[in-house]
Amino acid sequence: MRVALFVTCVNDALYPSTGVATVRLLERLGVQVDFPAAQTCCGQPQFNTGYRHEAERLVRRTARAFAGYEYVVTPSGSCAAMLRHHYPRLGGADAASLATRTYELTEFLVDVLGVTDVGACFPHKVTYHPSCHGLRLLRLGDRPRRLLEAVSGLDLVELPGAEECCGFGGTFAVKNAAVSTAMGRDKVRSAQATGAGVLCGGDNSCLMHLDGILRRADAPMRSLHIAEILAATEGTAEGAAV
Repeated sequence: MRVALFVTCVNDALYPSTGVATVRLLERLGVQVDFPAAQTCCGQPQFNTGYRHEAERLVRRTARAFAGYEYVVTPSGSCAAMLRHHYPRLGGADAASLATRTYELTEFLVDVLGVTDVGACFPHKVTYHPSCHGLRLLRLGDRPRRLLEAVSGLDLVELPGAEECCGFGGTFAVKNAAVSTAMGRDKVRSAQATGAGVLCGGDNSCLMHLDGILRRADAPMRSLHIAEILAATEGTAEGAAV
């Protein structure tokens, strides 16, 4: 099977290890991964801020970049939701076609590849935060949890108030910084109450927000994208015990 990786601009610029982990994971499962070099931002920041025409140009560019691929996989519920739910209204037939071929990483693993045990090893105590787009727009449900539960050595603990927003919300964090920070602190307190050493999620934008709060509090908990956990195997740095 051959897929195209839509890495997203956040991962490309700030969290390249997530893109590398996604490729490593998919290739371990027998998937050939291509990276269309013409990909850029999907246009979500522009669209959410009200710059529809600017977003439309990026929508058309993205649709051209991923033309011809049966599956487009992205390690971001937020960007997957943009492509799936907003592209059909913004970019014509090509964008509508891309929407039907786009999958968030965990739903691709579970729904398309039909796997939950990906052969990962991560001997740490982990709690999982379901970001809003994956939870409410993509309706990922228990797919991420099923994948995490199958990881060797991983102790998955329930996050209190898991369905509450972390407060990032893209430009919301800029326009309403005080409210965003307060929401993030609530989420961090809930995560720390679990006793987990790792706060896991499927969107690095949300994890960036929460990790900033953790770092400012000098907390021992670290944030980590689910792709990096699922890519970890026994003997790798990620799969080694702390």
